[in-house]
Amino acid sequence: MPNRGIWKTSELQRLHAARGMTISAGKMSGLWSGQPNSVRLDELDVICAVLGCGSEEPLQPEPETVAEPKPDTKQQTAAVGEARSVAPRPKSGRTLPPR
Repeated sequence: MPNRGIWKTSELQRLHAARGMTISAGKMSGLWSGQPNSVRLDELDVICAVLGCGSEEPLQPEPETVAEPKPDTKQQTAAVGEARSVAPRPKSGRTLPPR
């Protein structure tokens, strides 16, 4: 935003309001800090229109911020794709659970 000459959150909020997007103080704080909780695609369109940029500029990947995978455990390994035996259920002819 400073690259676009926007130095105050109130100015950014006014620019968004001019494009029909009302932003709460909490959401504005997240946008300003670069750590929003969520951004809908229609909001991203307005943000890009206000800043005069494409969607690739505000959406910079940061893979270094993603947590490392936890060490494998027996349960996680089975969930990932190892086959496990399952006993077949007896057929009773009923389609509804018993009462």
